[in-house]
Formats: sequence, C-alpha cells, structure tokens
Amino acid sequence: MENKTQKVRKIPMRQCLGCNQHRPKREMIRVVRTPEGETVLDLVGKKSGRGAYICPEKTCFVKARRSRRIESLLECSISDEMYDEMEKIISEQGQS
Repeated sequence: MENKTQKVRKIPMRQCLGCNQHRPKREMIRVVRTPEGETVLDLVGKKSGRGAYICPEKTCFVKARRSRRIESLLECSISDEMYDEMEKIISEQGQS
C-alpha cells in the first residue's frame, strides 16, 4: 500500500492596514494603485499594481481612513467616493 500525500496549498496572508492583523488574502478588500496612477477597488485580487489590504470590518476601515494609512502606502490620494464605495462594500459584507 502506498501512502498518497496531498499537496498542501499555501494560503497567502496579508496584513490589514486598520488592525495590523494577518488574514487570508481572499478575506480582505484590496485597494490598488494601477501603473497608470489611478486607484481602484480590486475585489477579485487580480489587477496589476500596488495593493493595500483592509479587513471587511467597520472598525478597521475607520482606523485606516482616519490615519490615511492606505494613501500613505499607495503614495497617492484617495477620493471620498472611493472611501464611500469601500464603506458600502464593508456594510454589505457585514449583513450577510
């Protein structure tokens, strides 16, 4: 009898800019500064560019927005519309 071992897949972890906790990448919301210089939300995690991650929790969002950590990390300004969109996504994920 052979002992078949399954390959264990490594789960990529990312650090939240609000609470500084490491969580699986798929659980986080990603904000991307594209090579063209615009900032967009990347809910799939596939867009190219510099990314910043935040937990889908209201407290983390408030901390990161107040301290402007996302803007500091991405080295660009983020519009109020982008923050409003992030807040909407966080509140929707909290309901389900």
